[in-house]
Amino acid sequence: MRKSPYIFRQASRQWYKKLSTVLITSGYTQSQFDFSLFTKQSATGAFTTILVYVDDMILTGNDAQEIALVKSQLDHLFKIKDLGQLKFFLGLEVARSRKGIFLNQKKYTLELLEVAGLLGCKPSNTPMDPQIKLHSKESPLLEDISMYRRLIVQLIYLTNTRPDICFVVNHLSQFLSAPTMAYYQAPLRILHYLKVNPGRGLFFPSDSPLQLKGFSDLTLGIMP
Repeated sequence: MRKSPYIFRQASRQWYKKLSTVLITSGYTQSQFDFSLFTKQSATGAFTTILVYVDDMILTGNDAQEIALVKSQLDHLFKIKDLGQLKFFLGLEVARSRKGIFLNQKKYTLELLEVAGLLGCKPSNTPMDPQIKLHSKESPLLEDISMYRRLIVQLIYLTNTRPDICFVVNHLSQFLSAPTMAYYQAPLRILHYLKVNPGRGLFFPSDSPLQLKGFSDLTLGIMP
């Protein structure tokens, strides 16, 4: 077979192999830490980035000519659809103005509340109840622990734009092996807190001198 229909298991692998080959041939470098990230930097300092998720892509950079060129190449090979400026991607909503860029996950948050049946719940001013004893052995185990695990994973993704729940979500993620009813009440409290302002997010001012930097401290152990 020369083509892999979407119904076949190897379809996504073949598509990614084809796309990555095209990008690398065009001068892009694939990140060794995130294989879905491709970057290209010219001798003049121009920088272009492509982030891939299945057949959705984010293209950005400070080289307008390179951006137009790669879009033309991809359209020639794959017949892509240019959606213009980024507004929504994997649950992330992007709003632009002269003052800056605002990121939030309002739609994703409302969907969490709807699935949990808490759209009409009473809002809470704090994401965690200090009265709940998570280490108590008196609380019975959950019959379906997948409910707890699924909710925690969904909340972890929400921390991308909600750093105000990072601590409590990371704390609750330590109890995935054998959660009790008390554990399950804790993430529900987070949902009550999210009900207060589901559209809260991160704002990056255009006139801010702030620069985002990332650091990694990697220690390698050598086996004798």
